[in-house]
Amino acid sequence: MSAPVKLPACPICGKPADPKLKPFCSERCSDIDLGRWLSDRYVIPASEDEDDGDLPPARKPESE
Repeated sequence: MSAPVKLPACPICGKPADPKLKPFCSERCSDIDLGRWLSDRYVIPASEDEDDGDLPPARKPESE
């Protein structure tokens, strides 16, 4: 028999992850992580000279 697959630890609390909620151990930890993304505690850095040539220019909102 092979050894059981060890799941990584939950990134929020360190408990073993639940396969249904991977990589989190609970809905609570999943919600905490989502809240951190939505409140800008987590950010993905980008360089200023990054080429956005394939994107159309941003449009200004139309006034009503």
